[in-house]
Amino acid sequence: MSKVAADRLALQCLYRWEKTAPDRVTLTQPMGGGVVKDFTWAQVADQARRMAQHLQSQGWEPGSKVAILSKNCAWWLMSDLAIWMAGYVSVPLYPTLAPETIRQILEHSESKACFVGKLDGWEGMKPGVPPGMPCISYPLSPDDAIRSYEGWDAICARTQPLQGAPVRDEAELATLIYTSGTTGMPKGVMHSFGNFAWALEMGLKRIPMSSDDRMLSYLPLAHVVERMLVEHGWLHTGMHLYFAESLDTFAADLQRARPTIFFSVPRLWVKFQQGVHHKMPPAKLNRLLGIPILGGIVRRKVLKALGLDVCKFAAGGAAPMPMALLEWYSKLGLHINEGYGMTENLALSHITEPGKNQQGTVGPAYEGVEHRIDPQTGEIQMRSQALMLGYYKEPEKSAEAFTADGWLRTGDKGSIDAQGLLRITGRVKDLFKTGKGKYVAPAPIEDRLVMHEAVEACVVTGANLGQPLGIVMLNAEFVTRAAQPDGRSAIEQSLAGHLKDINATLDPHERLQCVVVVTTAWTVDNDVITPTFKVKRNRIEELYANHYEEWENTGQRVIWQKD
Repeated sequence: MSKVAADRLALQCLYRWEKTAPDRVTLTQPMGGGVVKDFTWAQVADQARRMAQHLQSQGWEPGSKVAILSKNCAWWLMSDLAIWMAGYVSVPLYPTLAPETIRQILEHSESKACFVGKLDGWEGMKPGVPPGMPCISYPLSPDDAIRSYEGWDAICARTQPLQGAPVRDEAELATLIYTSGTTGMPKGVMHSFGNFAWALEMGLKRIPMSSDDRMLSYLPLAHVVERMLVEHGWLHTGMHLYFAESLDTFAADLQRARPTIFFSVPRLWVKFQQGVHHKMPPAKLNRLLGIPILGGIVRRKVLKALGLDVCKFAAGGAAPMPMALLEWYSKLGLHINEGYGMTENLALSHITEPGKNQQGTVGPAYEGVEHRIDPQTGEIQMRSQALMLGYYKEPEKSAEAFTADGWLRTGDKGSIDAQGLLRITGRVKDLFKTGKGKYVAPAPIEDRLVMHEAVEACVVTGANLGQPLGIVMLNAEFVTRAAQPDGRSAIEQSLAGHLKDINATLDPHERLQCVVVVTTAWTVDNDVITPTFKVKRNRIEELYANHYEEWENTGQRVIWQKD
């Protein structure tokens, strides 16, 4: 394994910007009420140094764990830097977790303290923080947290900044990233400073990022992609980061940032598309885009309305991007690069190459990444210098994650074509067999099903049934429509047509018997989805499996599940 250049490590990057660009604005934080606060590199480094001095003064053992429970904000990043500078290991928590999961992670990681930051549901989460655990609040924390815990600003005001340039060796543990797994207790994925630095070095060879770029940080920083692309991309390049204030202000936040690099999950790319179609019907938009000159004006107008008119690199990931969605954005002149990765490899595995038509695949492997397909199971396996050190305190699960010769088992199925492009075909364990003895891969069917404007999320299931069936959760707009006179019948007709179109593209054994409509939202709180919007298949089985035969026997194409 090659050594990572010392100046590429996270803290050394901070010191470089602190020295060479102290007065450059690098973070822009909405404070509410239209007020925005800017931070220069000098201010970021000064506050991180003061908090590092405070943490170090607690006398914890080097390598102790310190947690961060907050939505994205400037203080999240400064907390991470302070934890590292003080010689500790950061443990980020998703800002939507149930209290039981918060307690599990804090206790399993043996965290000594927790930053309690910007949160929407703090009252529900608070019971998950063990009594007596030292906590620190941010200026944007909930009022109760500000009253209960010492504040960031007060600590910084009374604490002198840590002096010098403390460094962490590339082999040292930097963080525990707890996976939002679809089954069981989250596992703490261990990554070193060297892992991050190597991954960024390889990532920058495929993703063009520089100090002139702007990004909007809004997906959870507890997630590996936001951590890599946003936090470490920011530290490596010195770019300008903007933060989103809330869902209600997201459109305005995008307009403020006008990002040159933008990453999102398929669910949000679909919402953007639906927003455009709400203002301009698809048929009209297609007609206008096909008119010379006028089409170009329309493209620019639509992208400007989305805040993406100067976006030079757009990417999607965390779940498969439906082909029709990629093609729609391409017509607008915004080519979305589809990436593939997982927490265990720092999301550095594959991504499509800008300027090349590789739609339908996740592109070739990044430089320095090897990939192969297991001939027996069809599983995608890979290895690189960004592989995790293992799962924290889980040696058996760590060993299970790798093959005997050291390749990471991804759990995904796929194929590699003659050009080295990887195509994801499903999960090794998600395949199910119908009562006719035929195997069905649900993921490709779900990609088509979720493209209906009414569908927020969906699952294709049906082990041991005659034919598979689809369960769809309506989005909020269509839940409202369903409650209106004739609303249900209109939705039924539309979904039935969508089902017919999908089935026409499938093999006979894959065709959906029916679509079951659910109006109760699937959320993190009711444990149906993970914080990264992946549906928990085992939870779906728990909730609905006893209805499968009943649904199958109705003979209806669209069925409404009673709440």
